[in-house]
Amino acid sequence: MHPYQDASRPVDERVEDLLSRMTPEEKAGQLFHSMLMMNPDGTPVTDTDGSMLPLTTPDLIEDRRLTHFNLLGTYGAREMALWHNAIQEMAAGTRLGIPVSLSTDPRHAFTDNIGASFNAGAFSAWPEALGLAAVGDPELVLAFADTVRREYLSVGFRTALHPQIDLATEPRWARQSGTFGSDAKLTGELVTAYVRGLQGESLGKDSVAAMVKHFPGGGPQKDGEDPHFPHGKEQVYPGGMREHHLEPFRHAIAAGCSQMMPYYGQPIGTDWEEVGFGFNQGVITGLLREELGFTGIVCTDWGLLTDSSIFGEPHAARAWGVEHLSVAERTAKALDAGVDQFGGEQCPEVIVELMASGRIPEARVDASVRRLLREKFLLGLFDERRYVDPDEAAETVGRADFTAAGAAAQRRSLTVLTDGPLPVSGRPKLYVENVDPAVAAAYGEVVTDPAAADLAVLRLRTPYEERPNLFESFFHSGSLAFAELELARILGLLATVPTVVCVNLERPAVLPEIAERAAALIADFGASDEALLDVAFGRAKAEGRLPFELPRSMAAVEAARPDVPNDTADPVFAHGHGLDLAL
Repeated sequence: MHPYQDASRPVDERVEDLLSRMTPEEKAGQLFHSMLMMNPDGTPVTDTDGSMLPLTTPDLIEDRRLTHFNLLGTYGAREMALWHNAIQEMAAGTRLGIPVSLSTDPRHAFTDNIGASFNAGAFSAWPEALGLAAVGDPELVLAFADTVRREYLSVGFRTALHPQIDLATEPRWARQSGTFGSDAKLTGELVTAYVRGLQGESLGKDSVAAMVKHFPGGGPQKDGEDPHFPHGKEQVYPGGMREHHLEPFRHAIAAGCSQMMPYYGQPIGTDWEEVGFGFNQGVITGLLREELGFTGIVCTDWGLLTDSSIFGEPHAARAWGVEHLSVAERTAKALDAGVDQFGGEQCPEVIVELMASGRIPEARVDASVRRLLREKFLLGLFDERRYVDPDEAAETVGRADFTAAGAAAQRRSLTVLTDGPLPVSGRPKLYVENVDPAVAAAYGEVVTDPAAADLAVLRLRTPYEERPNLFESFFHSGSLAFAELELARILGLLATVPTVVCVNLERPAVLPEIAERAAALIADFGASDEALLDVAFGRAKAEGRLPFELPRSMAAVEAARPDVPNDTADPVFAHGHGLDLAL
């Protein structure tokens, strides 16, 4: 037995022993945090058509010596556990047997975007982060994160690629549903609870490591476009609020978050170098490491180095500001900036070449590998936590009490903007749209003609502009206003029958006409039909308050400063608005 394999030895001693035995290729493999998919039956993917992932699981683990992966897709709990054990067994068979660290984007709500989050599937279903912010209760967030931790642990996820603590200051930005809204103080309180729920008081064998994102705050995107794409790469601060966006990250660091993800964005018009944050030495080393004192792992957002194919469509590397550099030069610049790991990439040969040429000293690579290995040891991956129990996973994921807690949180997060006839009494004749008629039948007599109804219940989503690129179509961007024909159709229904309108606010919708003419207006941030109808009929209490303002017009949105919270003129509903219904 080598010292690194001896669980009785101190972690730092084990790290140094293992590091001393590693080849440059094995060290380089640690610096990549790539993606895997699995077969539905829980077996590893051993062939690929290249449309999503260019390499198979053996290619990555056995040949390229990677040991950090995030899982794409939604699967059953038992199958995920079986798959996790299978890839750990594959890793155990490599020369040094370094275990795999498995991560995931959020999996406990309603958004399904392969580039950002997955719907709950087998896991307990809670409101989106915006919904947790609407409730504004750190104890709820602590309970949520602890539930996430327990469900993740059971299937083998040891790193959460969340929480996302950007401030929702640009109403058009696509990623707002994953944030805690526009309030920096509240976001700081909630991220503290979130990190403690995932990690505990310190990182250990029962922890899930929190990768907080997107440093130094990804909200102020020019025109609200998303920097996954070239037309959204610029991040701007016309209101001078750069420091304000850092406030939640100070709280996350104080809470002990183990990892940090810099954003794609390229800062424009500041004293920072105008390169993406993953390449930005002043931001990563100067600000994050030296000024804020962060000592954990820095992992880039996905796909900064190499061009890729997503859904069979070409995508340039998100190397904003350094597009002219070669892959090797980009890699060296990011390492010089202070990055430890590259998300969504799998080119360790580039690191090996940089070390061999002397461009990057091996000691620099060792510093990052040391951080990455230390976390594996702290999480117990070399010892008792290497494998999981598929039976326990099947019992834990979606457990009844977890599911009930998520359902209760959905109800609490609903936000009543206007109340009109609420709460509804009796069993009215109900006309419903985008609501399951079978669910509605428990609350009233469902009719198919709105003219024959006593009350209608209409569920809507925040509008967005269709984008031709398939991957970008998942990132809802552009106008927040309802198209003229759709608005006319909605207003026609509201004129026909008193209507309770519920709008899912993944972004702040522009809806002044709907707000004026709906019998009642409710905002949701991820809630089932049962949750909505329980609130509408007075069977549950909604506690939500708007986590951002709702603008009056797109002209007001376009005139607002993207780094300034709640900056639109004369909003229909202000940040913090919400009504209490008598039960």
